[in-house]
Amino acid sequence: MVSGSSAEDHRYLPDSVEQAVKLLVVGAFGVGKTTLIGSVSEIAPLRTEETMTAASIGVDDLAGLAAKTTTTVAMDFGRVTLNPRLALYLFGTPGQRRFWDLWEGLAEGALGVLVIVDTRRLEDSFEVLEQLELRGLPFAVAVNHFPDTPRHHTVENLRQALDLLEETPVVMCDARQRRASLDALITLVEYVMRSAESAQEVPV
Repeated sequence: MVSGSSAEDHRYLPDSVEQAVKLLVVGAFGVGKTTLIGSVSEIAPLRTEETMTAASIGVDDLAGLAAKTTTTVAMDFGRVTLNPRLALYLFGTPGQRRFWDLWEGLAEGALGVLVIVDTRRLEDSFEVLEQLELRGLPFAVAVNHFPDTPRHHTVENLRQALDLLEETPVVMCDARQRRASLDALITLVEYVMRSAESAQEVPV
């Protein structure tokens, strides 16, 4: 059972935790990475957000993001104790391409990646997925539902549109909801574990 969400009660890891796993949360600009980490973190999440200024005009595509006034410029960080023995450290990456150099440092030591996509701007996710393929990390895709997100997309439609392998997990998610965000992370952890077990079974 996943621990509760009170930051005051969970500032320190339980003594029972035997393993800590680093995961990345990535995605294009404005897909909900900061929101997801904030919804699940049992500690006050670290955020490096800055107010968007006129300098972003013509650089950051705000189509469909009229209410967005801040953007991550370095990383987001949160922690969730998934079960008494396992804790997840979550590192959220900036979405804009000009910040992608930061990915190299953030990806070091990560065992898996949760990719958040927005079906209203699905094409923005293509370059993000290409970056992950270059790094060779196992990943799962979480489709974040916004109030005006079209609901007719099926998992198979999205898998084809994003050119994903059959084994790549795709889950529907509302990043504002803790349970939905946790389910997405659990899907990723299970996939990472299966991938590791499969790699060990391959004869050398």
